[in-house]
Amino acid sequence: MKDLTPDRSTLDPIEIASRDEITALQVERLKWSLRHAYDNVPFYKQSFDAAGVHPDDLTSLDDLARFPFTVKTDLRDNYPFKMFAVPRNKLARLHASSGTTGQPTVVGYTQNDLDVWATVVARSLRAAGLRPGDMLHNAYGYGLFTGGLGIHLGADRLGLATYPVSGGMTPRQVRLITDFEPKGITVTPSYALSILDEFAVQGRDPRKTSLEVGIFGAEPWTNAMRQEIEQAFDMHAVDIYGLSEIMGPGVSMECVETKDGLHIWEDHFYPEIVNPDTGQPVAEGEQGELVFTSLSKEAFPIIRYRTRDLTRLLPGTARSMRRMEKVTGRSDDMIILRGVNIFPTQIEEALMAIAGLAPHFQIELNRPDRMDQMRVICECVDASVGQADRDTAGRALSAKIKQTVGISVRVDVADVGGVPRSEGKAVRIVDNRPKG
Repeated sequence: MKDLTPDRSTLDPIEIASRDEITALQVERLKWSLRHAYDNVPFYKQSFDAAGVHPDDLTSLDDLARFPFTVKTDLRDNYPFKMFAVPRNKLARLHASSGTTGQPTVVGYTQNDLDVWATVVARSLRAAGLRPGDMLHNAYGYGLFTGGLGIHLGADRLGLATYPVSGGMTPRQVRLITDFEPKGITVTPSYALSILDEFAVQGRDPRKTSLEVGIFGAEPWTNAMRQEIEQAFDMHAVDIYGLSEIMGPGVSMECVETKDGLHIWEDHFYPEIVNPDTGQPVAEGEQGELVFTSLSKEAFPIIRYRTRDLTRLLPGTARSMRRMEKVTGRSDDMIILRGVNIFPTQIEEALMAIAGLAPHFQIELNRPDRMDQMRVICECVDASVGQADRDTAGRALSAKIKQTVGISVRVDVADVGGVPRSEGKAVRIVDNRPKG
């Protein structure tokens, strides 16, 4: 793989500023954001007043812990526009969640918000090793989902030649990668595996493409998955993080030269880590739930938003801004099985350690009697693998999960293509247990 380390002279000055400079900017912007939310969003005025706090009470970053959290149900309860801090004629863009699990959440942007979004995504793409004039294959979904359009916005700002292939039509994905010869690809890690499968179907060698870096986000993925993708494509694989409530993709980014966690663009997003059960801040470097406060958003300021993503904060390395460790899972995606806490990433990590198994899997939860049971459905690496070898690999995975996670599970090794493929975020858990 090529060395894609960016020239430090091309970085934004704030990326390599001192911690004192970053902190001073954060305090200044945090005061503005709290006041902006309090004065213009009735929800925040009521929330702050009920908690007995006022924007003027913040004099240091430590004071933020006195302010109340915002959670997803608050956004749904104020659907569609009651969380906005500007009149509708000041909006330049709207995005929304699918609403498949409840009331959709709607977010908005002023033109200045879009400029900030373009800046942080461009910064992220540069940190991944892309340069003005490079070509980008953008396979994130376009539409109300923030992924495709958010990446495209930053790619335009950086000066990339982007083609908006979006998700789906996997044979076309392979053809365009082969014919257009892009340097970078942006895609979910699970859909990257589907593209990899299609390379095999077409008899093409993914290592011979022009791709030098893949930028993967929108779902948790492990370092074992990183190694699998890097080996398969002979390219760098780096992590990008974001969520629509905070901005979209580009809230934090892994730097290609270190690959040691995602630098949070702290000039626009202030992070905290809290205990997911108590909501109290945890000790520095301890794992917990990630909480974000926006520092510069005009249309949709967000104060202490509980993301449900589990990670920890670390000091900066390639950049001065702090890093977040790769997300291990979501507190609301955690499976509690017979008193044991399990995350899909733990199953993925075990799977990647077993020879003969492909990296596709799904977890099925059942309750045939009074006891919850877990079934892991995975695939053999190719159709030539016989039943005896499949059974051996399945037993090895079951033993690995028992050793590392501490539970007994049933493992079924299906044919190639036996696990449902995703064109976006993978559906890792199918819960068939009775409700109530």
